[in-house]
Amino acid sequence: MHIAILGTGDVGSTLGPGWARAGHTIVYGSRTPTSATVRELVEQTGNGASAALPAQAAAQADTLLLATPWHVARDYVAGLGDLRGKVLLDATNAIRERPEGNRSCAEMLARALPGTHVVKAFNAIGTAGMEDPSFEGRAASLLVCGDDADAKARAARLGSDLGFDVVDCGGLHAAEQLEHLARLWVHLAYGMEQGPDIAFRLLRR
Repeated sequence: MHIAILGTGDVGSTLGPGWARAGHTIVYGSRTPTSATVRELVEQTGNGASAALPAQAAAQADTLLLATPWHVARDYVAGLGDLRGKVLLDATNAIRERPEGNRSCAEMLARALPGTHVVKAFNAIGTAGMEDPSFEGRAASLLVCGDDADAKARAARLGSDLGFDVVDCGGLHAAEQLEHLARLWVHLAYGMEQGPDIAFRLLRR
């Protein structure tokens, strides 16, 4: 799979190398694709990884990961060009601010990007869990939701490739609950001083 990772912060620079190790080809979308930091990330990622300006990166891939802060996300995607038919994995969270109209970040992105298959994923776990989702021999759950079955299946494959136990949470309307779960994760990790190496798992029997 050819994946464009939009944002080279902690989330993008963790998931990119993990997916490359699973055999996927990564292009990082960065406003400074030739900077020393981005060049080093590309080299560490391997497997033919590259970097380009955000719109150029988005044009090269059918699967995109949005890994920017929420307060810049909508302006960021507005500059990516036509994303119709592409799958956009939304890993953003509005932790300190609330999206307008009490909609989830994912639903607002879907409304702003008609024809784009938005899937909420990779938003309710820290980067330590993204790098290694195994906790005492059990895989952390990756909770995903979206309105397109094929897009969710793609997100599920990418989660499974990293070692997650993937949980389909239904349509994109469930993104609000996943974003609340992210706020709980932040509260537990930092407010309750549990530390960032924690994760949620759905237990079944």
